[in-house]
Amino acid sequence: MTEQFQKHYKVTPRRSNPSLRQKNNTMGHLGDLIGSTSEGFAEALRFAASSHLWNFIGISLPTSSLLSHLETSDINSSDVKRDSPEDCMQNEESYVVKFESEYINSSVPLYQEYWMAALKKDISRVQNRGLPGLIIPVCHSNLKTHTLSPPGQNSKPYALWQELPQVKPVLPSLSAQEIQLQEAMFEVIVSEASYQKSLIIALNVFQCSAELKQILSRVQHHVLFSNLKHVCRVSERFLQDLESHLGQNVVMSQIGDVILNHQKGFQQVYVPYLTNMMYQEALITQLLLVVQGNKRFALILKKLEKDPQCQRQTLKSFLVLPFQRITRMTLLLENIQKRTRGVCLDVPNLKEAIEAVRKIVEECDKSVQEMKRTELLVSLDKQVHFGSIKSIPLITRGRHLIQEGTLKQLQIGGKTGAIIISHNDLYVHLFNDLLLLSIRSGPRFVVEDHALFPDHVRVDDVKTTILGLPSESFLLHLTKNQDKKRSSSTLILAAQTRSEKETWIKLLSKKKTESVEM
Repeated sequence: MTEQFQKHYKVTPRRSNPSLRQKNNTMGHLGDLIGSTSEGFAEALRFAASSHLWNFIGISLPTSSLLSHLETSDINSSDVKRDSPEDCMQNEESYVVKFESEYINSSVPLYQEYWMAALKKDISRVQNRGLPGLIIPVCHSNLKTHTLSPPGQNSKPYALWQELPQVKPVLPSLSAQEIQLQEAMFEVIVSEASYQKSLIIALNVFQCSAELKQILSRVQHHVLFSNLKHVCRVSERFLQDLESHLGQNVVMSQIGDVILNHQKGFQQVYVPYLTNMMYQEALITQLLLVVQGNKRFALILKKLEKDPQCQRQTLKSFLVLPFQRITRMTLLLENIQKRTRGVCLDVPNLKEAIEAVRKIVEECDKSVQEMKRTELLVSLDKQVHFGSIKSIPLITRGRHLIQEGTLKQLQIGGKTGAIIISHNDLYVHLFNDLLLLSIRSGPRFVVEDHALFPDHVRVDDVKTTILGLPSESFLLHLTKNQDKKRSSSTLILAAQTRSEKETWIKLLSKKKTESVEM
């Protein structure tokens, strides 16, 4: 790592000592630094430095469900966003660069190095503000996957904005604050060039590998690399546009307009790529498992990762690049906005550009959440059995689980005036449009009854003292259930605690519009 690069980005070279390991472990926790993004992607950024990429979804998804998808035609479901077969064939060709940077030389570091250096800088900034509580150290055993890799001996530092020959004549006329603003905007260009370099390596070393194509099915190969080629092409056009504006005027001011011009392209490539990352991670996990002595994928991957172009970075570190870039873009633009304070130079449409990138991140998060819900339905569909009860399709577009858990079904009976209360466990699945009542039998749920929610579901409190019922009891009315012979049915249910009872009553009392939005 060159001295100038270390100075500008405060990079700490890799060395094996406990203090550095502790510092690196701290990297995974910057959720509070990206409060402008949605909660789901804040969670994502906390864990992107480790190899456990799909923790960004927020919960552990059913791995068996994901892996079964990769081996069946379900992978082509309309719920899963991906390219057409024609695009897939195009992705298998080598990536040909149509634009090369005029300002950034080939020694620009890989984006993995830039991203980690910027992350360290952010952590240092937060700690210097006296806010160490924002960062919660967690040990990631595979964090070394994403630590800095020193470049080759012949590498040279890339220039700062003020070091460009075209800039030096105008420097005397600019204040220190104005120079800082220009450096903040130039960082978007430098980091995009770094991002481009890493994306091209991902495509030409890994995606175009003949050895990988031989051992992967067409579907597996496409799931692994998704629309990465299109991500790279959009990045290339964005970089070209940025440098074109720099060429027109070295004192930059149109960064907001450039972002807005490429908003549609960003949206079209980042949303499907980030949505498919959960399948991508599941497939890698599957392929790395040694089954019946098959180690071909691991051996080929290890060989490819030793390519000098990779600079000891792993395939996973390349595949996570689009996620790192789109979440980082907001921070870069916010830094520019901060530098505009007290400066006469106007940066038009900057606020609009920041909001545009935020919306893309939010759409990615929304798409991921929808995919997560679909996967949960797929998993439940394999566990739910209707038996003699009229079956209904569980996997339906727009359906998602709101709450699940075990309640006690109470039954009142008795002879000669004595009241006897018996109970059995009833497992409840509450979806935004459906209520399932089941008896749990091992991993299976045997459905006892079901009703449309909230149209045919109603709850009431009950006078527990008079009836001698537990205080956690309440009434569940199914005004029209699965049994056409009965127009309605009422059950006495009991929760474990008062708080749990209140939660269930609140959720089951939701109106139709409210339940769908949850």
